[in-house]
Amino acid sequence: MVPFRVIWRNLFGHPVRSLLTAASLVVAMFLLCVLRSLVVTLDAGVTEARTDRLVVQSAASLFVTLPENYRGKVAAVEGVKHVCSWTWFGAYYQRRENFFAQFSTDQDTLLAMYPEMEIVAGDYERFRLNRNSCIVGEALVKSYGFKLGDKVPLIGTFIQRLDGQPWEFEVAAVYRSKAGTLDSGTLFFHHEFLKKAREEKLCTGEEGVNTYVVKVADGNDPITVASRIDSLFENGPQKVQTTTEAEFNAQFVSMIGNIPFFLSAIGSGVLFAIVMAVVNTMLMASREQTRAVGILKALGFTSTTVFLVFLLQAITLSLLGGGTGVALALATSDALRDALGTTFPNYVVSHDTVVVGLIVTVVVGLIAGLVPALKLAKLNPVNALRAEQ
Repeated sequence: MVPFRVIWRNLFGHPVRSLLTAASLVVAMFLLCVLRSLVVTLDAGVTEARTDRLVVQSAASLFVTLPENYRGKVAAVEGVKHVCSWTWFGAYYQRRENFFAQFSTDQDTLLAMYPEMEIVAGDYERFRLNRNSCIVGEALVKSYGFKLGDKVPLIGTFIQRLDGQPWEFEVAAVYRSKAGTLDSGTLFFHHEFLKKAREEKLCTGEEGVNTYVVKVADGNDPITVASRIDSLFENGPQKVQTTTEAEFNAQFVSMIGNIPFFLSAIGSGVLFAIVMAVVNTMLMASREQTRAVGILKALGFTSTTVFLVFLLQAITLSLLGGGTGVALALATSDALRDALGTTFPNYVVSHDTVVVGLIVTVVVGLIAGLVPALKLAKLNPVNALRAEQ
C-alpha cells in the first residue's frame, strides 16, 4: 500500500521551493496551451476545409483579378452547384490600426456556400436586398461595438473613392462562424456595389474579381470539376488555377511565414526549460529524503513502494502546477480571443489542447521523478539511515 500521507508531507517539506516550482509549471503550461491554440487556429482553415468547395484564381497570381464574365462560365461547368465571387477590399475603420478583413461577395450565394455561417442578429434578407448594406462577424462587434443599423465608414487604401470620402455600409446582420474555415472578424458587402462604383469611375482599383469560390454539386468529384474549370480557360483570355479549399487556405498560412513552426519552437523551448527545473527540484528532494527512505525500508516498506512514493510525489507536484496552468488557459480563452481581436478571431482552447496539456504535465512529472525514484528505491536501508542531512 502506498502511504499517500507521506507523499503529501514530503511534497511540502519545503513549501517555498514546491510553490515556486509549481508556479513555474503554471506559467509554462499556460504558455504551451496558448501557443498550441494559436497554431491550431492558424491551421483550422486547412484541417477543417470542406471537400465540396473549390477556389478559382488567376494562374498568374492571386493578386491578378479575373474577368467578371468568368462567373457565368464557371457556373455552367458540369458539377458546379454555386459560384460566389470574393474580392479583397483592404480598407480600414477610422484609423489605420483598425484594420480587419473586408470582402465584396455575391449576396445571393454566400449563405448557401458557407453553411458554417450562422446569422445571430439582424436579417440576412435585409442584407441581400439592400446593396449598401453589410454583414459583420461577432469579433468585429466585440472589437468596435458595431450595432444593427450602424453606418460603418471604411477608408480605402488601394480601392479609394475619387471624391475623397470614406465608403459607408449599413450593418444589416451579424454572423457567427461555426468552423475554422470562416473567421468571425470579417465584413462582407455586395460585389455589385463595388462593380457599379468601378463602372461609373467613382473609385480607383482594377476591375474584376480576385477569386471565385465554387460549391461542387453532390455526387461529383471535386478534382474532376477543378480540372474541367481549368480546361475551360486553358486558352485564356486569363488562365485560371482551381484548387481545393484546403490547398488555397494553406497558401495564406505560408504567406505569413512559418509561424506555426516558430510558435511550436517557443513552446518546446519553454517546456524543455521547465522540465529541467522540475528535475532539479526532484533531485534536491531525493537527497533530502534519503534518511526518510531508510526509515520506510526499515519499517518494512518494499523498494517498489519507495519508488512509487517518490514518483507520485513528482507527478503530484507537476499536476498541481501544470494542471492549474491548463485550467487558466481554458478559463481565459474568451478574454484572450477578445484581446487578440481580428488577428485571431477564432482563437479557442480546444478540448484536444486541454488533453495534450494534461498529458504533457503527467509526462513532465514522470521524467522529473523517474531517475531519482529509481535511485532511492535501490538504496540499502542501513546506508540510507547513515546519510547526512
